Amino acid sequence: MSDIITLKQLCAELKIDPREARERLRAAARDAKKHPELAKLHKPRAPWSWIKGSAGEKEARTILKP
Repeated sequence: MSDIITLKQLCAELKIDPREARERLRAAARDAKKHPELAKLHKPRAPWSWIKGSAGEKEARTILKP
């Protein structure tokens, strides 16, 4: 079974506010040319989650780094 990482876990690890993180991720997902994995994986009104080690998780981490 693959490991899933949620936005809540990522926020706790990076010590950032979940609301701010969601805003950043939504803005990044709108720009499909810059962030193709986030745009492809994001489903409106669905919780943010990624498979550990995936390209989507790596993009999310780069966007959320302070």
